[in-house]
Amino acid sequence: MRLMKVAIVHDFIKEFGGAERVLRVLADMYPEAPIFTAFRVRGSACDKEFADRKIVESGWAWLIRRWRLYSPLRFLLPWIWGSIDLSDYDLVITSCSGYIARGFRVGDKTKVVAYCHTPPRFLYGYETSIDLQKYWPVKIYAYVVNHFLRKFDFETANRVDKWVVNSRNVQNRVKKFYRKDSVIIYPPIEIDKFGGKFDDLSREDYFLIVSRLVGAKGLEEAARAASELGFELKIAGGSAGYTKVEERLKEMRVEMLGRVSDEELVSLYTKAKGFIALAKDEDFGMTVVESMAVGTPVIAFNGGGFRETVKEGVTGVLINGTDVNSIRKGMDKFNKIKWDEDKIKKWAKRFSRERFEKEFEGITKEVVKNA
Repeated sequence: MRLMKVAIVHDFIKEFGGAERVLRVLADMYPEAPIFTAFRVRGSACDKEFADRKIVESGWAWLIRRWRLYSPLRFLLPWIWGSIDLSDYDLVITSCSGYIARGFRVGDKTKVVAYCHTPPRFLYGYETSIDLQKYWPVKIYAYVVNHFLRKFDFETANRVDKWVVNSRNVQNRVKKFYRKDSVIIYPPIEIDKFGGKFDDLSREDYFLIVSRLVGAKGLEEAARAASELGFELKIAGGSAGYTKVEERLKEMRVEMLGRVSDEELVSLYTKAKGFIALAKDEDFGMTVVESMAVGTPVIAFNGGGFRETVKEGVTGVLINGTDVNSIRKGMDKFNKIKWDEDKIKKWAKRFSRERFEKEFEGITKEVVKNA
């Protein structure tokens, strides 16, 4: 019996964030599957994470990578993905978000399963990490280009056989913009690595944020609150893209740790008094669950995926604003609660990697079986 040929598709290989952590697990689940992508930045954090895998770039990679033109040349997306021929594969798994990652060529019998981190935020009016549209020439350019990209996004959505999403929040977006039903499978959190030798670490009096240093993550709001309210704040994560967030953060009361190793990260989570997450419309929010996996409670904005990951009063506190006063109220409530680390850890286990693999494999088997 011929083995099933599987291919994996991902937006691009550049930064290593939540979507790339999911991609890593998918790559481990299907070790023979090559990863097709719009482009890769050799030597980047993400490229190093996938050094063990065969990565195939689009025919346009030479252009969009050369002068970091992957954002200005988004109008090429139909041609970028159209240059990838996957017609020889039985199953294509696309890990899609801001760069669409659809529109590649497939065969009559090829089945496509999309794991959607979010429909492209820049196409549908959601806040993005880098707000270049505040400049009017960019805004005019985006108005024209995005009209055609929305059509491409919708048309290619209809070529997907099964939609899988990372949260109810994203499920609602897929229904709204693509008119497609989807199945929720929460992202895989490496629960097992958050324990063992780190269990004996004692708590310290600081709050932690783990995030790329970009906009739309609430970093500056948290730093401003730390300065005014006087609590210690540490931020782990490197800068990304065209943004001045890092420069502004350095002027505030915050300790910038940069990108840290997984071992350092677990240590930071474990010793923190609490974790802060203030993105206003987070797709899911894997770092919040990572924090809870070691029993560290969180203060999170009451919106997006945080509504699904944070259990009010048990694993954290949800606040309705990101201004200093809202954060102050959240801190007051946070400090009055006697947190039960075991209960927090137990809640986090529902987001384990094992659960993800089992549920996702069930989906792919169902799709192929019905081919």
